Amino acid sequence: MLPKNWTTITEFVIVGFPGLHPDYYGLVSAIFFIVYTTTVAGNTVFLVLFITSESLRKPMYIILASLAMSDMCFSTVALPKIIARYWFNAGAAPFHACFFQMELIHYFGTLNSLIMMIMALDRYVAICYSLRYQTVMTNRITYILNATAWVTAFIAPTIATLHTQQLPYCGPKLIIQCYCDHISITSLACAENSKQVLVALCVALLVLLLPLAFIIYSYCHIIASVMRLSSSQSRWKSFATCSTQLSIIALFYLPRCAVYIASFLQIQISRDFRILLILLYSLVPPLINPFIYCLRTQEIRMIVSRWASRQKAFREMSRINVITL
Repeated sequence: MLPKNWTTITEFVIVGFPGLHPDYYGLVSAIFFIVYTTTVAGNTVFLVLFITSESLRKPMYIILASLAMSDMCFSTVALPKIIARYWFNAGAAPFHACFFQMELIHYFGTLNSLIMMIMALDRYVAICYSLRYQTVMTNRITYILNATAWVTAFIAPTIATLHTQQLPYCGPKLIIQCYCDHISITSLACAENSKQVLVALCVALLVLLLPLAFIIYSYCHIIASVMRLSSSQSRWKSFATCSTQLSIIALFYLPRCAVYIASFLQIQISRDFRILLILLYSLVPPLINPFIYCLRTQEIRMIVSRWASRQKAFREMSRINVITL
């Protein structure tokens, strides 16, 4: 067996899709670039609305703002390197930089899972204990919950990263993925890695399944409470209040569960298709979430509508002034 810290490589190389023909590199990099810029722009717009609009200083929007920041950070960590790999053929990543990216990739994945759990808690209290909502879910408590999520989310990825760094790496150094992640890196170790894989699996299940279990529990109670309402209009209004968050949670968890179930059942899928599935559940939610906020949240639609009206009035006034001059 090789010595524990026997490592000879100084960098890893991000491959991306192994079956992608070079003729399509430009197209794929352009798609990633559009996804990245749209994600950053959409979440930035929401954060600006949150900061500048006093009416959005409520627990639900505090949680959505926390999610927007996390989504923006995840995309910034994950996408620039793969864009550079396909656009400029710059796929090399320094050894320690790759581990740092792995840490952040799993950190923001863990953080999003915890934020989803806080979302479910918010709707659970709002629907099931509506009379106590104003005293239980205050802005201060919501900020504390989100700050706790941002801090504690470091624990699981750090454990996985430290265990992975203990392995020796002597080649090959090609990472068959669009970014450095735990499975891709440990598969390159030139020593027995079953212990690290087991630790990582347990940690991943912990950070994914515990929040998911609470989400399922809370929404079961929400549905039961709503169905007990006598008025159909009241039932519809109650469901509407949590539909935005439920849509975001579904986008985050359903594709992940599909990939994990496929792996558990040992369903054979191509490496390119697996990478595509991982990218879908990693990049699509941050891309779509801001549009869900705006389309499904009445207060945000009203703010955007007022802003558009002011801009239109300003342009009309400017045009009149120009004609007068």
